[in-house]
Amino acid sequence: MGDDLIKKKFDDVEEKVDFLIELCTMLQLEKEELRVKIKNLETELENKVGLVAQFSDQDVLIQSKIDGLLKKLNDFSKDATGDN
Repeated sequence: MGDDLIKKKFDDVEEKVDFLIELCTMLQLEKEELRVKIKNLETELENKVGLVAQFSDQDVLIQSKIDGLLKKLNDFSKDATGDN
């Protein structure tokens, strides 16, 4: 009877060890998937930061051109009213 009890205990321990090994394997796979996902998100974020900088540069250029056109229009208006 003692040998059966010891065998049962070892079987229980073996079952729990197998479960823990399987769980660890699953967690390692999930960890790797999350690392890949983080890397992809970091790359995507870098791309978006680059686009924001590009749009910001374009916005400055557009605003500069608008300011120049408004100045020309203002100068023209002053010249036109001065000619009368």
